Amino acid sequence: MLKFNFLTVTPGVVSGVVISIGVLTPFASVKAEESEKSTDSFEQVSQYSQQNSTSITSVSQLSDVQPTDWAFSALQSLAEHYRCITGYPDGSFKGDRPITRFEFATALNACLDKIHQNIADVTDIVTKGDLPTVQKLQEEYELPTLRGKVDELEARTEQLEKRPKKQLLSPNIKLSGELIFAAVDAFGDPSRSGNGDENNLTFSSRARINFDTSFMGKDQLRIRLQASNVINPTGPGNDSRLSFVSGSNTTNEISVSKLEYRFPVGEQLTVLVATGFNTYFDDWDTINPLRNDAKGTPFRGLRYSHIYRLGGDTGLGVTYKLSENITLQLAYLAKNTNNPVSGLFNGGYGALGQIVFYPKKKDKHTKIAITYVNAYNEEGLGHNTGSLPSNLSSNLPNRKVSSNSFGIETNVKISDGFQLGGWVGYTNARALTGEVKGDADIWSWAVTLAFPGKGNSDESNLDKGNLGGIIIGMQPKLTGTSAPLSGDLPRRDPDTGFHIEGFYRYQINENISITPALLWLTAPNHNEQNGDIFLGVVRTTFTF
Repeated sequence: MLKFNFLTVTPGVVSGVVISIGVLTPFASVKAEESEKSTDSFEQVSQYSQQNSTSITSVSQLSDVQPTDWAFSALQSLAEHYRCITGYPDGSFKGDRPITRFEFATALNACLDKIHQNIADVTDIVTKGDLPTVQKLQEEYELPTLRGKVDELEARTEQLEKRPKKQLLSPNIKLSGELIFAAVDAFGDPSRSGNGDENNLTFSSRARINFDTSFMGKDQLRIRLQASNVINPTGPGNDSRLSFVSGSNTTNEISVSKLEYRFPVGEQLTVLVATGFNTYFDDWDTINPLRNDAKGTPFRGLRYSHIYRLGGDTGLGVTYKLSENITLQLAYLAKNTNNPVSGLFNGGYGALGQIVFYPKKKDKHTKIAITYVNAYNEEGLGHNTGSLPSNLSSNLPNRKVSSNSFGIETNVKISDGFQLGGWVGYTNARALTGEVKGDADIWSWAVTLAFPGKGNSDESNLDKGNLGGIIIGMQPKLTGTSAPLSGDLPRRDPDTGFHIEGFYRYQINENISITPALLWLTAPNHNEQNGDIFLGVVRTTFTF
C-alpha cells in the first residue's frame, strides 16, 4: 500500500491519480515536518513556480525511470492515460527527492484540472472508479481553498517583480540615494609666501537619501537626509570651492537638508514649495548641462551663473508652459523664515523671474534664457563664489545689500556628442549699511563645452553615461563702485583671474561613476599678486 500523511489508498485502484500527485517528486512520502520548517508559504510557492518543467506523453521520455521500478505502471498510466506528468528539462523525473506539501498540492491540483477537463468522456478518459477517489482527495486536502491561496501568492510575486528598483518601502514610497567619495588636493603658492601650497591631500564624503512619495500620481513629496564632512580647500578667495560641499556641517551629522512638494495645476502649471539648506534657484533651470554636483562639474565657481545664488532657502516657485517653445519660471525664496523677527517677508530674500525659449520642440538641450533676480541680503551680497570683494562682505560680514541682477544663458546641441553653452551675469548692488553707502557692479561669464558619451544623447539632461566637460570663464568680479565702501573693500578688483576646468565622468555601470577633474585658477581672488592655483579632484559617485 502507498501511505500518504493525509490518505491511504491502494495502488491498483487509484495508482494513476495518486502518482500524479508527484509531478515533481512522486514516490516519496510527504514530509510534513520539513514543510513546517520552511521559511514561509510565499517563498515555497515562488520557488516551485519558478522551476522549469517539460510535459511528456510517454514514460520512456524519463531518463531515470526504469520498468523495474515499483511505480512504473502507475507512471505509465499517468503519462499515457491522463497526460499530467512533467519532467525536468534534463529529461529526469527525480522520483526519490522529498517534496513539500506545497509542491504536493500544486502537482495534485494540476492533475485534477486535467481530469476535470476531460470529465465529459468518463468511459474513455477517466475510469469511473477514479472519480470517488478524486472527490475524496479534493475534500481531504481542501484544494479549492489552496488554489485560491496559490493564485493570490502568484499575483503578489508578479507585483513584487514588477516593482521599480527604487520602490523599496511600499507601493507609495520610493527610496533613492547618492554617496560621494572624493580625494582633493590643491597645488601652488596662492600667497606667494615661498612656502608652496598649504593644502594636503584630503579624503571626504557626502551621503544623501531621498524619500519620494506621491498622493495624486503626478505630484511628488521629497524628504532628503544628508550627512557630509567635505571641507573646501583654502585660498585667498571663494574661487576654489567644491560643488559637492553642501551646508556648513563637516562632521557627518545627519540632518534634513531638503523638504519639498511639487505638484501640477492643470496641464501647463507646476508649483514647487520647498525648504532646507539645499534649496536654491537651481531647483529651476540654470541652463548649464554640466551643473550636477555629483555627476557633473566638481567645482562650484562656474557651476552656473552667480545670480542663481542670490536667493534664500525657503519659499515657492512656479513653472508655466506658455507654449511648446516658451516656459515662464517665477520663484521667491526667503532666509531665516523660522525666525519670528524676520519671517517670510521681513528678512533676506531673492525673487526670480525667467523666460526659457526652446527653438526646437523636440530638443530640450537647445535653449536660451533671460533671467532677472531681485534680492536683499543681510550678510553681504551672498553668492559666495569669486572674489571676496565681489561678495561685498570683507571684514564687515553684516553689511545689508540689495541688488538687481540680469543674466542671459544658453546651451546648443551641436551633435549627439557635443554641446556648446555659456552665460553672462551682471549684478548691480547697493550697500545699505556701513560708513559709506554706494553702488557696486559685479560681473561673471562662462563658456561650457559638453561631450556626452553613449547613453546621454537622447536624454533631457546629461546625468547618464560617460561625460566630458570643459568650463572656461570668469568667476564673479567687482568691476567698480560709486564710492569707497567701508570694511576694507577696494573700489574694484585689481586684476582679472580666469577659471579653467576640465573633467571626465567614466560611468562604470548604472550605479557607479568615477570623475577625475582639474581646475586652474589664474590670479586667484582676481589679484595677480596671488600665485596660480591648481586643484585636483577624483570623485567617485554611487547611486541607488
